[in-house]
Amino acid sequence: MLPDSLVFTADIAAELRNFLQSNEYSKILLLCDTNTEKHCYPLIKEVMPKEISMRVAIPPGEEHKRIETVVSLWDGLTRQHFDRKALMINLGGGVIGDMGGFAAATYKRGIDFINIPTTLLAMVDASVGGKLGIDFEGFKNQVGVFKDPTRVFIDPVFLNTLPERQLRSGYAEILKHGLIANAWYWERHIESPWREHPWATIIEHSVGIKQGVVTADPFEKGLRKILNFGHTIGHAVETFFLKEGPVLLHGEAIAVGMVAEAFLSTKLTGLPEDQRDAIARYLVDTFGHVEIPDKLLEEVVELVGQDKKNEANVVKASLLKTIGNCTFNIPVSSGDVIDSLFYYRSLGVQA
Repeated sequence: MLPDSLVFTADIAAELRNFLQSNEYSKILLLCDTNTEKHCYPLIKEVMPKEISMRVAIPPGEEHKRIETVVSLWDGLTRQHFDRKALMINLGGGVIGDMGGFAAATYKRGIDFINIPTTLLAMVDASVGGKLGIDFEGFKNQVGVFKDPTRVFIDPVFLNTLPERQLRSGYAEILKHGLIANAWYWERHIESPWREHPWATIIEHSVGIKQGVVTADPFEKGLRKILNFGHTIGHAVETFFLKEGPVLLHGEAIAVGMVAEAFLSTKLTGLPEDQRDAIARYLVDTFGHVEIPDKLLEEVVELVGQDKKNEANVVKASLLKTIGNCTFNIPVSSGDVIDSLFYYRSLGVQA
């Protein structure tokens, strides 16, 4: 069952109007990036209070999800005398939801915030589970908290504002949901071109899969770790290219991670080779093949060493037993990590 705080709608303006009219907030901050300010804000502008207290638009991109941006938000909230009866509205993708929620959850020990995800990635992933945070010292989501938004409004209309590359990035997390928890869901997706999927139905189904996992393990002590399949290596890849360029979108990096961790799954948890190869083939065909430079192979062990699932300096990954059945806390050696990227690299040679 989905939480009452999560609202699917085909009329975002009406839902937001009803929410604002039924709650008395002393001040409102709208946080967006320059893209969502241009393309998404007009869809809700008519229902916003005429004298909105603050509107902040930051540059888009993961590189801005850092403490300096949060400090500027705290500074603005303080200078504008926002109290604990204030509200923050986060209008954007995962960066805006993660960072805006973190700023709201920590300002004066917490003010209400609502998320309006505008990307497919944010709708199917960040909309559920209450994970908030920022990147720190070059490591992804290194600092953060668990805190659920007061409301999440999901309206597929925002998908019409996305470039194809951004839409495809979110598709990676949808595929992950099938791989870790529902083999039928995976098979359904690979049977037809990804651009032709009925997004409204798929978003609700994916959110339901994630919510079921999160409900069983809200603070990631056990089962919730399966949601990190592809992310141990994927986050390392994302961090490397964020620093070295060219920057990969989150889903693009996670697609690399899922191929690499499918290789590890065959080696360590018994994923059949034919399933490994099917996963690799579909992901590379869909997302393209990323060139893995030698420098990444040299640095990946250190990057993976910062993964939040690690224990006592041992890398712990979430790996597949079969498609639709994922396990977690599997120890992975440095050699395993490097071998998995050599496997990924070899797929480009085969192509």
